[in-house]
Amino acid sequence: MGCLFAKKEEKKMSNYQRDDAGGEYMEEDVDDHEMQDDADDMDDEFRGGGGASDSDVEEFDYSNNKIADTSAEQARKGKDIQGIPWDRLSISRDKYRQTRLLQYKNYENVPNSSESSQKVSNATQKGAQFYDFWRNSRSIKSTILHFQLRNLVWATSKHDVYLMSNFLLTHYSSLTSEKKEVLNVRGHVAPSEKHPGSLLEGFTQTQVSTLAVKDDFLVAGGFQGELICKHLDRPGVSFCSRTTYDDNAITNAIEIYNKPSGALHFTASNNDCGVRDFDMERYQLVKHFSFPWPVNHASLSPNGKLLAIVGDNPEGLIVDPNTGKTLETLSGHFDYSFASAWHPDGITFSTGNQDKTCRVWDIRNLSQSVAVLKGNLGAIRSIRYTSDGKYMAMAEPADFVHVYDVSKGYETEQEIDFFGEISGISFSPDTEALFIGVWDRTYGSLLEYHRRKNYYYLDSFL
Repeated sequence: MGCLFAKKEEKKMSNYQRDDAGGEYMEEDVDDHEMQDDADDMDDEFRGGGGASDSDVEEFDYSNNKIADTSAEQARKGKDIQGIPWDRLSISRDKYRQTRLLQYKNYENVPNSSESSQKVSNATQKGAQFYDFWRNSRSIKSTILHFQLRNLVWATSKHDVYLMSNFLLTHYSSLTSEKKEVLNVRGHVAPSEKHPGSLLEGFTQTQVSTLAVKDDFLVAGGFQGELICKHLDRPGVSFCSRTTYDDNAITNAIEIYNKPSGALHFTASNNDCGVRDFDMERYQLVKHFSFPWPVNHASLSPNGKLLAIVGDNPEGLIVDPNTGKTLETLSGHFDYSFASAWHPDGITFSTGNQDKTCRVWDIRNLSQSVAVLKGNLGAIRSIRYTSDGKYMAMAEPADFVHVYDVSKGYETEQEIDFFGEISGISFSPDTEALFIGVWDRTYGSLLEYHRRKNYYYLDSFL
């Protein structure tokens, strides 16, 4: 996002830009297109010329020597959840929201794809409240390396979150507000265990493009096809591998899962058109499937019998995960897809696309999607279901996360509205918490929401 309310500056993206720490934080699009002007800085005309500077709007708790967070109690009393002091700025929140909606440029590989999709999207009832704001933690900065890949935040409990912060893979405890370095990829990373096929020489200055964490296992994927595997309950790194030496080696997505036997596996989706399956009991590559186009995301059905594949093609695929054979083709999207997720029932799943929609599919009839859910600003780049299957969340590139009531046919939604690029979203495994990574030079943070409870048994006392 750059920086909200910063002075007007050149926003056009070349092949690389650099963050404040000197590391590259955005790579060029996978198809060698230049990213468009996303119009995400506050223009001078909306700042009234004498708008607040970064130092004016930055809140700092000098007594504790840290940036001040925002609590649920403060938000109920009227404080902006991100700590943005709108009363001191020359523009109101509503006006800035209108400006963002008008000026934000959605990235498209297929021209006018979002205009086509809007004609077929479902109308939903907004205003629902499934998750309540709990805290905005500004001491933890969640960063992005590639503007199309937004799976860099993972919760393993309602208090434990893992995310990328520049070159550091960090654990954050929402219970104690403490952060701890888990893995530093700025320098040299090499495995401390010896396994056949593992690159014992490791990697240097890995640019992490995607991440996955499940239970006590973590996999980080890099721009050059790097895979770094770490068991969180063991010291050091367990396994390093490079999926390919192809020029288009970037690791687009990782999914960790358990086989029916309990064996730990993960799939890696790569820009070289490949999907690879790794067995982490034996530390071996066991399957490698190739497709006609770069694969941006692959997700396995809960019973392990179907693999949803999406990538640089408007059509998606349902594939046999044992043979790689295409079983069904998904037609409906107008652009390239970067997200997919299965409902826990294993019957329905969703795909997220640069045409600004998420489509919900039913495996019993894949001739057309059962719902088309639209975003406000841009592509749907991340999708998550709660483990009980009641809710589904989809994230746009910036500003909006939508939470839908699955049990009511996706007809009602909660729209979480803030300002900043989204690095990732994650429900806690017990469904009690929803975490949203926000990337911005000034207002970068971790947003935390808690599942709303309805205590009907108390009604008789009121």
